[in-house]
Amino acid sequence: MSTSVFALPVSLALHLLISAAPVSPSPAAAPKATQVPKVSSPATAPVKPLPASAVKGLTAAQLDAAGRLVGPALTEGHSYARLAELTDGVGPRLSGSESAEAAVQWALRSFKADGVKAWKEPVKVPHWVRGEEHGEIVASERTRGLPLSLMALGGSAPTPPEGLTAEVVEVGSLEELAALGDQVKGRIVFFNHGMAEAADYGRFAGLRGRGPAAAAKQGAVAALVRSLATASLRSPHTGATRFEEGGSHLPAAAVSVEDALTLHRMLQGGAVKVRMVLGCSELPEADSSNVVAEVRGREKPDEVVLLGAHLDSWDVGTGAHDDGAGVVMVMEAARLIAKLPQAPRRTVRVVLFMNEENGLRGGRAYAEAHAKELPKHVAAVEMDAGGGPPLGVSLHAGPGGEALLKPWLAPLDGLGAGRFMEGHATGADLSPMDPAHVPFVGVRVDSSRYFDVHHSMADTLDKVDPRDLSRSTAAVAWMAYALAEAPGLLARPAGPESEGPPPAKK
Repeated sequence: MSTSVFALPVSLALHLLISAAPVSPSPAAAPKATQVPKVSSPATAPVKPLPASAVKGLTAAQLDAAGRLVGPALTEGHSYARLAELTDGVGPRLSGSESAEAAVQWALRSFKADGVKAWKEPVKVPHWVRGEEHGEIVASERTRGLPLSLMALGGSAPTPPEGLTAEVVEVGSLEELAALGDQVKGRIVFFNHGMAEAADYGRFAGLRGRGPAAAAKQGAVAALVRSLATASLRSPHTGATRFEEGGSHLPAAAVSVEDALTLHRMLQGGAVKVRMVLGCSELPEADSSNVVAEVRGREKPDEVVLLGAHLDSWDVGTGAHDDGAGVVMVMEAARLIAKLPQAPRRTVRVVLFMNEENGLRGGRAYAEAHAKELPKHVAAVEMDAGGGPPLGVSLHAGPGGEALLKPWLAPLDGLGAGRFMEGHATGADLSPMDPAHVPFVGVRVDSSRYFDVHHSMADTLDKVDPRDLSRSTAAVAWMAYALAEAPGLLARPAGPESEGPPPAKK
């Protein structure tokens, strides 16, 4: 896609922004692997008179900024072109890999081209490497043998080179596993579940994250986990699993939804044995970096509005939704804000975190390195739920937050996002900032189809709709400016969010 600029007059851009019909998300629509939708220019939309009520509380200068931020985000195609550079150019970016370092250098070059000051901050990261991986249901009186579509979980131990074969025992929860006690010794524990929609992710993610370690403690020889996915064409979805330092490790893999269902059916009829081969390895920790960039505030540069996304991805697919989309949204917000005739009151800082996927080292390193600054972090936004269209804004702040931000939501109406939403505003990389009581603001996107491709070979550029990406980019740019320009500050929350894990991570 061309990065040539299609410039709208500021007044026209704002008219289109306020009057455009919001896009209604279609949760039932699956992503199309063979068609990349073309960007439609908003200049073809009907222009309606600008209602005075829509801009009540905003000054002429702020309305001008809205046009300069939202118009280009919707029409230039810059975020999608940049996403193509990251996904097709750099590729998968697992922490510790050469591609992860290439992504760091790409980000620094991109910020420089945008005229945005950027630098690296050191992070020590794990370096886990995927190797050979395959499995099968062993032939028996009931079957001639069936191949399994599986993928090692990040942090998995390898099998012996010749593989391992053992009888399978199925469980549906960690409690069910614990109740079996010694009955799992010498067996492969198969963690099954019924994930059907995005909201189920938080319910079942613990089976992948904590299940294999729990099985190892009870003497299991390996673990299989049904992929955490809302759609499947026999495609396994990887993800991190965690073992205690010094504790027992075992081979652990995600198995496709279809093969998980096959295992479940066959186990109803009697014993089932599986053979699996995993050639993964854990190398010494590697030196890596967060990439930090900022547009310095004109009046209160020590007050920081942070925009975060994670630069790393899994080593399968090219991380287009997770989290390439978030990366280009926050980068584009910085580029557009830097081009404004006047910088906002406060500093807008972008942090591209490293190692969110299998360690959260980047988020922790930033919180430690900037501990003295965190009391001056007046708001933080993390974009890590894919490249869907924007839906609204959520808050984790002290009393009065919605009243403070409400006048600033009007420019989001035409994007379908001019409302407050219940639910999480935080993200994994922001969580280490919880003790500093940093207010979190969520620019919520439609992630109903996110887990169709999440952590799989299918997370590629063609799954991201350029129009959806441009709308969410516009919403992020405007909210970043609003938080940095608003006369008042969000009150700091009393404590961390308590509703459980964020719906889309990790």
